[in-house]
Amino acid sequence: MKYQSNTFQEECATQWFSPEPGVRRQVMAYDDRVMLVKVAFEAGVQGALHAHPHSQASVVVSGRFEATVDGEKRTLCAGDGFYAAPDRMHGVACIEAGVIMDTFSPIREDFLK
Repeated sequence: MKYQSNTFQEECATQWFSPEPGVRRQVMAYDDRVMLVKVAFEAGVQGALHAHPHSQASVVVSGRFEATVDGEKRTLCAGDGFYAAPDRMHGVACIEAGVIMDTFSPIREDFLK
């Protein structure tokens, strides 16, 4: 395997990255095929609509978000989720500060740089 995280991750010992103002990201676990990422958003952050060649499945841990996938919008709260197929336009706007757990397949190599 080219990539593989440690077996266990402790939040206090895992580095946060800030890809844009009001957004922080923690890469939690991964190997070549799958990646789990925690993303914390401040209220009011409007994430850009984007697409990538990875499958993405996400679940809201806390807060409230407006998720857009292929032009369809839904308001999501804790316990709700969404799926974005490869190369589909998607994004979230944060209504109430919170956290989303994202999974990607295959791995987002750009998140490791």
